[in-house]
Amino acid sequence: MTNFLNRHDVRIAIVSVPARSKGIPDYVTALQKGMESMGHQVDVIDAWTEDGFRLPGYAYIAVTAEAVSLFGGTMPDALPQILAAGNGLVGKKSAAFLKKTGPFTGKSLVNLMRAMEKEGMLVNWSEIILSLPHAESLGKRIG
Repeated sequence: MTNFLNRHDVRIAIVSVPARSKGIPDYVTALQKGMESMGHQVDVIDAWTEDGFRLPGYAYIAVTAEAVSLFGGTMPDALPQILAAGNGLVGKKSAAFLKKTGPFTGKSLVNLMRAMEKEGMLVNWSEIILSLPHAESLGKRIG
């Protein structure tokens, strides 16, 4: 991780991109809880209901996603839309988190990172979320 995240006052956005519009998943809330326990200011942004215009205002962006299908590794349509709307993401430090959903989760994680890098984001951390406790522990490792 980068040194600036060791401060306990970093503004972090978690962009939640579940496979379908169904609200904020539990694993995103667990990730947020872990980050907040480290003293960070964390906002969760639902990619299905919000735009990405405020993303450039955050010091760090964590994108959490689920693959649309078990086998294709395809990302939800909301992902490129919210990232493209957040004009000014070039050089923004970020993390990619993917919920484990099937046998091709690794392929899905690569597709998630490609979508982020296409917008110029610097993905310096990526993980596959295995469970709610795992998500919370990942959040604690961010700072």
